[in-house]
Amino acid sequence: MNASVAIQTLPEAANDEELIRIVDEVIAYIKSTGRNCYVGPFETAIEGDYDELMDIVKECQHIAIRAGAPSVAAYIKVSYKPEGDVLTIEKKVTKHHQ
Repeated sequence: MNASVAIQTLPEAANDEELIRIVDEVIAYIKSTGRNCYVGPFETAIEGDYDELMDIVKECQHIAIRAGAPSVAAYIKVSYKPEGDVLTIEKKVTKHHQ
């Protein structure tokens, strides 16, 4: 696993309920990819191959638009190590949830 990505999707929405519905659709898509992921209150972290993760990030924007957002912004954090493994989600957070 040479990459880890955190994505915060920020769709334009009329109200909080609409915002949550759209973000939930994006999260459902991320989970459907089969990549290891961790959903937090502000962003979702995903692990896997760099190119696959970049495709997922791109599709998240399309999912939000198809879900009804007239526009979408996103904050993306990327950890990439082409010749090795990046720290896993498990190594980063497990000790904080025991």
